[in-house]
Amino acid sequence: MIQKEFFPNKTALVTLIAACLVVIISLGIRQTFGLFFFDFEIDLGCTQTEFGFAMGIQLLFWGLLGPVFGIITDKYGGRLAVIIGFLFYLAGIYFLNYGPNTGFWFTFDIGILIGIGLGATAISIPISIVAKHFPLNTRTMAIGIVTAAGSFGYFVSPMYTRYTLLEYGWNTTLVIFAIMIIFGLFIAFFLSTPKQEAEQEYDNKQSAIEAIKEAFSNKSFNYLTLGFFVCGWHIALVATHIPMHIRDKGLEDWTATAILALIGLFNVFGTLSSGYLATRISKKKLLSAIYLLRGVSLIYFIFMPPSTINALIFGITFGYLWLATVPPTSGIVGHIFGTKYITLLYGFVFLSHQVGSFLGAYLGGLFHDLYGSLDYAWYISIALSLFAGLIHLPIKEKAIERQQLASSEI
Repeated sequence: MIQKEFFPNKTALVTLIAACLVVIISLGIRQTFGLFFFDFEIDLGCTQTEFGFAMGIQLLFWGLLGPVFGIITDKYGGRLAVIIGFLFYLAGIYFLNYGPNTGFWFTFDIGILIGIGLGATAISIPISIVAKHFPLNTRTMAIGIVTAAGSFGYFVSPMYTRYTLLEYGWNTTLVIFAIMIIFGLFIAFFLSTPKQEAEQEYDNKQSAIEAIKEAFSNKSFNYLTLGFFVCGWHIALVATHIPMHIRDKGLEDWTATAILALIGLFNVFGTLSSGYLATRISKKKLLSAIYLLRGVSLIYFIFMPPSTINALIFGITFGYLWLATVPPTSGIVGHIFGTKYITLLYGFVFLSHQVGSFLGAYLGGLFHDLYGSLDYAWYISIALSLFAGLIHLPIKEKAIERQQLASSEI
């Protein structure tokens, strides 16, 4: 009964499962790179600023390639895009492990190659593929399921990565990552992009360029894009620099692993809740609440006395809000513009997210090297939470005139 009500067909079910596995692998590996810093510092001579810059470049290329892979997905199907992405991801892991992997090459391997790979295999392309299979009334829930799968990857990956780093070293850990990516290549063949989308679209002759112009002339789209910039800053700062922050505060190193794991675990519940709530209440108000609550979580973490329990509370609260922004954000894009170019348009929104990610990762490392702490980065994060909480309120959650005409003609 649930399958008949929720899944339009068997292909939608298979694609949803495959997309979940893809993001578990891709985001799971991505979540752990911060745990490698101390090994890279010793073996590769990497400073905090250099590491933050490389991770920032990774996040930037992830975002820059999103629209490119979006065009490939919309024209040739998501399967090809994800396969290409995993091949770049695998190349980055290989060269990071076996070299060249110092100086510029460190940034090239972990930044550019893996960043390109993430552009197709991480969250934006898989959820866009899935979105094309589901009608408007169940789309955000389907997106929430894929996002929650990525959160599960976030949960398990820090634990097994810390274990393998301690027991076998970073080189063997990267070999394990390579095996996981090869499995992801196999899974990609089960992704399917429907020839006819879950809901009929008006003006199917609209070109990609026309769709882009239409989107950027829409104030709601621009507000959404600015808000997602803040999401990227938050996530990159925490994922990249939380191990160093924990050490600076005199807490044991395992605490950082626990924070990252708790973020993954509670984000499963957060994204599922967000996906459900986005079908019941205003998406823009939901986003505003998420960003403001992130600010509250950050204030607690920064201004309360450093302790393991406070760190774990931060992991739980911030984790619940971690990727909870994705279902309502992508849902608003699809609702306003339809699903024909949702991969491309969400790619541009996600590019803004990754520009924020670049700055969060890079400036966090720079501030730490200059001032000996991440305090200034945290203060900026709190201010950005307030900004994002307010910028979503003017968004108009209604289909543009073209889409309204489509509904009347169906």
